[in-house]
Amino acid sequence: MKAPFDEMCTPAGEVRNHYRVYDRWLERQPPETMRSRRDEAEMIFRRVGITFAVYGAKDEDGAGTERLIPFDLIPRVIPGHEWATMEAGLRQRVTALNRFIHDVYHGQEILKAGIVPADQVLRNSQFRPEMMGVEVPGNVYSHISGIDIVRAGNADGSGSYYVLEDNLRVPSGVSYMLEDRKMMMRLFPELFSMHRVAPVAHYPDLLLETLRAVAPAGVNDPAVVVLTPGMYNSAYFEHAFLAQQMGVELVEGQDLFVKEGFVFMRTTQGPKRVDVIYRRVDDDFLDPQAFRPDSTLGCAGLLDVYRAGNVTLANAIGTGIADDKSIYPYVPKLVEFYLGEKPILHNVPTYQCRDAEDLAYVLANMGELVVKEVHGAGGYGMLVGPAATRAEIDDFRAVLQANPGNYIAQPTLSLSTCPTFVESGIAPRHIDLRPFVLSGKEVQMVPGGLTRVALKEGSLVVNSSQGGGTKDTWVLED
Repeated sequence: MKAPFDEMCTPAGEVRNHYRVYDRWLERQPPETMRSRRDEAEMIFRRVGITFAVYGAKDEDGAGTERLIPFDLIPRVIPGHEWATMEAGLRQRVTALNRFIHDVYHGQEILKAGIVPADQVLRNSQFRPEMMGVEVPGNVYSHISGIDIVRAGNADGSGSYYVLEDNLRVPSGVSYMLEDRKMMMRLFPELFSMHRVAPVAHYPDLLLETLRAVAPAGVNDPAVVVLTPGMYNSAYFEHAFLAQQMGVELVEGQDLFVKEGFVFMRTTQGPKRVDVIYRRVDDDFLDPQAFRPDSTLGCAGLLDVYRAGNVTLANAIGTGIADDKSIYPYVPKLVEFYLGEKPILHNVPTYQCRDAEDLAYVLANMGELVVKEVHGAGGYGMLVGPAATRAEIDDFRAVLQANPGNYIAQPTLSLSTCPTFVESGIAPRHIDLRPFVLSGKEVQMVPGGLTRVALKEGSLVVNSSQGGGTKDTWVLED
């Protein structure tokens, strides 16, 4: 495997231009000062309640556990010209994905053209027949998209960005992006006078603007709410945070009811009509009359109101068809089909195990590949071949052979590294990036996104549920 691309230094060991000012500052910081700043950050995050509930994890007493997502003091820095290209690519990709979702639930031209196999869409568990023919405002389905981007080194020492996956259902993590920036400005205010760091604090304003822009036709002053599964959800802090930042109500399913074709929320002043629901609840749990009858998280009758166009759901029901990993390999073709353009951002090469030839290759090379469940998330349901034992590979091979259509495989990218403040000092750790793309009347985003870091030495798994941490992401204005 090639040496990973180092975000801060060239292969010759020279500090890259966009890190030089920061590097000179860092050299002057005593380790004990950095440690005390890290302790201060942890204390503040705990006091504010910025935690992440880990499903299935138990503490010493056997109780469920909430963990602090580790925050790293050393920022990930991106030069402005690199971000400009990435932003254009994100805008292009999300626009094409929204066109694809609309097409799937209407004319299905992409299936008729044979570009995406029909059975891969129509038999997909994420395809929602209930959405066929349903019109949504502006034909926007994924209003909030989290696109995971990684960087890998090239033979000439440069690095190239790739999209690892598209998250179009209920992408999370933006609250950590905002809180990480606030923390850096609190701990190291001098750094922001030394660098022209593009702001991110206006994200809640952009989010509210996006949600209001997709209200049902004829609604001039839409009532927006954030729908949460409740305080035991792993991302509950984020749900409450975003509602508070936008100045809108945080509601649970039991706070909503349907009457005479509209959705209302219960308030101390009586029922109030709801026009836009930013839902952080999965499709299956939104409406017990339409999906899972045992769900207590949604609102009975919601689908009928939605289909009638009297409430907007962000993101739309059925967006999962476009972020399924079995659809991911086709996204570059979607860009060309719907927009008539070449993709700006490229996919990681992907083997589809449903294809006999690809399956044979994957089975013969499992020790070198990453094999993922098409519906998997959070770093679960996957095999990282180079880090797996022979027994783990053999066990996974049996699972793969039993249901090959449920898996894809990719080369093990050596994700780029960024200096990270760990117990032993400053050391390289692998990172990725999740920019958040907002689609309403227009496509908008704040510069950068959430940088996630694999804190275990050598680990490529950055997910917070598997021990990953986060960094502030600086886009420097050129």
